[in-house]
Amino acid sequence: MRWSARLFSAAGQPPRRPRKQTISLEHFVQRKRALSLWREIVRATNRIPQASARDEMRSFARHEFERNKGVTDLVWGNHLL
Repeated sequence: MRWSARLFSAAGQPPRRPRKQTISLEHFVQRKRALSLWREIVRATNRIPQASARDEMRSFARHEFERNKGVTDLVWGNHLL
């Protein structure tokens, strides 16, 4: 029995995972600015001597970031940053 190479080829199969939608350059830059702001907040909260205040500030910032996670409008995103 002769097997064709085409039978074992993966070229005809759809990808296993759907590809993520590509983002524009402006969205990429905005995402990097948000990540930079988050890192700056974490570094600043590390300097707070009182542990309870430090944890409260970090949890507040995290809540705000998570609340606005789905914002895709560039103008509104710039306003938030």
